[in-house]
Amino acid sequence: MLQTPFYNPEKSYEENFQKGPFGAFAQGFGNPKGADSEVIKDEGEPKYDFLGFKVNSPFGIAAGPLINGNFVQAALDKGFDIVTYKTVRTREYPCHPWPNVLSVEVPGDLTLEKAEEGVVANENYSEPLSITNSFGVPSFPPEFWQEDIKKVVKNLRKGQILVGAFQRTKKEIPDVEEYIKDFARAARLMKETGVNVMEVNFSCPNEGTAELLCYDVERSAEVLKAIKDEIKNIPLIVKISYFKDEELLRHFVKKVGSLVQGVSAINTIFSKIVDEKGGEALPGRTHSGVCGHAIKWAGLDMVKRLKKLREELGYSYTIIGVGGVMNANDFLEYRNAGADVVMSATGAMWNPYLARDIKERLR
Repeated sequence: MLQTPFYNPEKSYEENFQKGPFGAFAQGFGNPKGADSEVIKDEGEPKYDFLGFKVNSPFGIAAGPLINGNFVQAALDKGFDIVTYKTVRTREYPCHPWPNVLSVEVPGDLTLEKAEEGVVANENYSEPLSITNSFGVPSFPPEFWQEDIKKVVKNLRKGQILVGAFQRTKKEIPDVEEYIKDFARAARLMKETGVNVMEVNFSCPNEGTAELLCYDVERSAEVLKAIKDEIKNIPLIVKISYFKDEELLRHFVKKVGSLVQGVSAINTIFSKIVDEKGGEALPGRTHSGVCGHAIKWAGLDMVKRLKKLREELGYSYTIIGVGGVMNANDFLEYRNAGADVVMSATGAMWNPYLARDIKERLR
């Protein structure tokens, strides 16, 4: 059952940043304490492995909805053990105009063909829930997010991990050397926060030289080498999108499988978005990423393929399954498909007790 989302789609990104989180996540942030103020703590020793660390559960929140330290702390308090601080950049970067989150109407799975044809977006948030999110990866300057992350790192409890996500910022005039340096610069700034695990985003449109950076295999390898030179032994996750082409995915894994410690898939499915009259639902944007229930098929498919390739090529990277994890059954489906760790974004936003529900099934 859908609950009050901790990120309020009716408010701007700035309002959410300043006043959020909302719903059950709001406890401890200037809101009256009540039944929702429960802090979920784990007893006993952490028993699950995650990139060399022991965690209480192999479940967490993916990059995106935890837009600052207050959101991250609320997630930790609600028992999410692997949480990702929203992807940041080396400089301040604005958010797309409101609205940034809308419900989308998708009968069944959002296949690549349906995405090309387009889906209708509105404010009818109902189950099975799928949404489009269109933020443009906004970022506050490093001076802010570095200190914000440091505060969260100090508050981590036993068996919990904070993942620091980052990416480069596209420049008006392309320059390959600067392109790679900005990734390394972001990695260095993130390393200074003290996070134990990092994630680099290769899955956002228009950030690579071939639509998505993850589809440009040679450049992906160059960037990952530069990042690892900067962060040394800190575990690195690469976030990728859905690969339609099996040979391209094989080439990608073969090239980067020894450079990273984890592969996270998927982000969203890029789709044409229209309103109920066929016009623009998102001002100035014809396309946006879709996440939630309708993309679970794609996340599961990628997990199975990444597992198969890991075995065939002799790699040991951790597989993080993401996409359409709305309940405990979805979590178990991902684990059975081969995901070492599972993460949720949309599902966690509308169910603040999703981690608790999953832990009850793990007992």
